[in-house]
Amino acid sequence: MKQITVLLALLAVGWSAACAAPASTNSGTENRILMIDPSSMPVDAGKATLTIGALRRTNGIYTGDYKIRVFPWFLKNEKGTLAIVVSDASLAEASQGKAVTISGTATTSGKGGRIRHVDATATPVDINHGTLKLWFTAGKWKMIFTPAYHFAGSGTTLVVAQAAEIKP
Repeated sequence: MKQITVLLALLAVGWSAACAAPASTNSGTENRILMIDPSSMPVDAGKATLTIGALRRTNGIYTGDYKIRVFPWFLKNEKGTLAIVVSDASLAEASQGKAVTISGTATTSGKGGRIRHVDATATPVDINHGTLKLWFTAGKWKMIFTPAYHFAGSGTTLVVAQAAEIKP
């Protein structure tokens, strides 16, 4: 129940920010697709790899699919939907080269559909590229991934990078 309350609060914040913010003067930022590179981190005697599909923005929320593969602990693998709230103001700050803090949720697919809070800091290198520090809690562990990101236009042919599964 607490997770549903958090999700509703995040959606309310995103909705109010989208309604309160003036219309974007650069329609190109609204239609850009966010691409996040695969990233991995060490876990007990193994490695966790996070792969996020193309994220599309609607009403201030970037949404798309994600997948976490944990080697050799395949029972810890999960996939689902990611929803990150990024207001027009945050996009404008990032376009000016400023780091922005964002948050959202990851909802697992399948039986149970767990909702997990996700925090991130986006640090732009330029208007189209940068790095993320993305973290969340899974069980008793704090998972931290540091992928690169870039924006692609809505008319651009997308090539989603897939993580190479390298086994130790």
